[in-house]
Amino acid sequence: MSWGRETGKGLQVSLLAMVLVACGGGGGPETVGTAPPASGAPAQGCTGSCANAQSFLTAADVNTVIAQAVAEASANTAPATIAVVDRVGNVLAVYRMTGARGLVNINSNRNVVGGLENLNVPSELAAIAKAITGAYLSSEGNAFSTRTASQIVQETFNPGESNAPSGPLFGVQFSQLPCSDFMLRFATGQSPGVGPKRSPLGLSADPGGFPLYKNGVPVGGVGVAADPLYTLDRRILDRDRDIDELIGLAATFGYGAPADRRGDVITADGKTFRYTDVEYADLARAPGNAPALTPANGSLIKVPAYADAVVREGTAFGQPASGIRPADSDLADLDAFILVDGNNQNRFAPRAGTEPSGALTANEAQTVLREALKVANRARAQIRQPFGSQARVSFSVVDTRGTVLALARTRDAPVFGLDVSLQKARAAAFFSSAAAAADISSLPPATFFGSALNAQGLQLSTVGSTPLVSYVTRTREFLGSATSLGDGAIAYANRSVGNLARPFYPDGIIGLPAGPFSNEFDSWSPFDVGLQLDLAYNQLALHVAHYVNQLGAAIFLDGRLLAPAPTAQNPVPLPDIGFSCTGLPRIPNGIQIFPGSVPIYRGEQLVGAIGISGDGVDQDDMIAFLGLHNASVALNGSIGNAPGARRADQLAPRGARLRYVQCPQAPFIDSNEQNVCEGK
Repeated sequence: MSWGRETGKGLQVSLLAMVLVACGGGGGPETVGTAPPASGAPAQGCTGSCANAQSFLTAADVNTVIAQAVAEASANTAPATIAVVDRVGNVLAVYRMTGARGLVNINSNRNVVGGLENLNVPSELAAIAKAITGAYLSSEGNAFSTRTASQIVQETFNPGESNAPSGPLFGVQFSQLPCSDFMLRFATGQSPGVGPKRSPLGLSADPGGFPLYKNGVPVGGVGVAADPLYTLDRRILDRDRDIDELIGLAATFGYGAPADRRGDVITADGKTFRYTDVEYADLARAPGNAPALTPANGSLIKVPAYADAVVREGTAFGQPASGIRPADSDLADLDAFILVDGNNQNRFAPRAGTEPSGALTANEAQTVLREALKVANRARAQIRQPFGSQARVSFSVVDTRGTVLALARTRDAPVFGLDVSLQKARAAAFFSSAAAAADISSLPPATFFGSALNAQGLQLSTVGSTPLVSYVTRTREFLGSATSLGDGAIAYANRSVGNLARPFYPDGIIGLPAGPFSNEFDSWSPFDVGLQLDLAYNQLALHVAHYVNQLGAAIFLDGRLLAPAPTAQNPVPLPDIGFSCTGLPRIPNGIQIFPGSVPIYRGEQLVGAIGISGDGVDQDDMIAFLGLHNASVALNGSIGNAPGARRADQLAPRGARLRYVQCPQAPFIDSNEQNVCEGK
């Protein structure tokens, strides 16, 4: 039976449409897809300054969000697992409906074997990853969903287009990882605390995750897992009726993103982002009158390492309790924000580099940070409304050993950019160093698993492996140098690293062989990309196995007992992973493979890198490159960008030149200056 012809349901849809027209949550007349706010009209024109001490999800809000999701799931006979998080990733509740599936299968539908493909994972981990993605990608200036994430991580942008470059945030799915040294962890029995918190599966590209807003301010996210697949949308030109997305959208009623901030009013490369394929008028029932939850619906569940089986209220973003607050001392004049611990102390106070000679001083690191902040405060944002807003980004300065020397963010920068800026900075320093080849070659192979759960426990079976040293060999063949990645001769910006990590080289020219850091396209998927994932895969798989073990299942590997089920005498047979995704001290939170970082030199000596992430990849490039240049001027040339002859854009493998940085046209909101990076 069609939705419109079911009398009761059609009446609900009609009434709902009338309500939406009258009470839109956005700033303009267009209200499609925007729920009425919970109380009163949302603040208009929020550009980063609306968040305050009252901007958080209460326990009542969390209950409402879950009840609305449950009502829609019930109306569709699609029992779901629902997760709600605050803006810094604290898991506020996880609810499993009666009859909801326990596992979902990671699958891109590309028939790829390896990586995360065909790994069965608990549905609650998928729901948490989706909720975190909606929260972390959004701000007062933009609202992105997991469907938006799907659009921007695939091999072409838009997905399915021929001879188009890869998605602008290609590789971002492997950030916020559970093994990261940067992301924080939940402590059992404690209330939500400082963030940002880790995600069990990184960022999600599977539709069904949305940000949550109150009065124009993002306060968290919701994620839903009802469908058997954890996947992505490979064809965005059609409209899908995705059950996870329908349930997730219903959950946002009263907490929906303002219509004039949704991804579908924001463009990149002249293309509009996709926010959702369904709207409130598509729902099976009006979510605003969802009944209260009862035991018959399901129950809150404990998620070891992420949440207790209770509903908690979130933290207020920008306040010390969230872990992100306004900076004091010498960054206050630049409207910067810093990360703090539970005692409100700066987690990354400026410090000197750790190398024995030539290291960056604390003053140099802080000067690089300040000058980059100044550039960002003048830069015109790419992915933020209203048009003409300044860029909102995060900054990380590291030494050659990966040690964080300075870290900050601008007001209202999306949270995902914190970890990503650090991944970018570390990647630029790592691949520009003389240590990359030896470090990569020292690692054990990435061993890929299939998984199944039966009465005996979780059965892991080896389906393949990749020797990490093969990436060094391929790079040396690709660049025609027997010492590449081992001599420190070439300065790699993250744009250069990304060129090497695409499934076609040059990027987007369909049918050509891959770059040396990528799988060839017939064995590539967004869940199996090559070096970026292979560096972290073993730890990700171990984390999922640890989690399932904590649920009470024994773990078997190729038929052999890896860990028994927990007992009172042995409560953690398979320990959780540590604080390194790679086992390499220089890149413990993994690497990133889209633009936004440059290495820092003292003359000819590599001494570190700066990474930027948040508001458009060309803007990220410019802020890193120009900020470092301006710091060099301020410091009388003691440090600066890489010497021109050493930059990766001097290399032209296969006749196609690597890129170093790309700066946007007319990038500043206070001048018409052009070609701002030229000649520097």
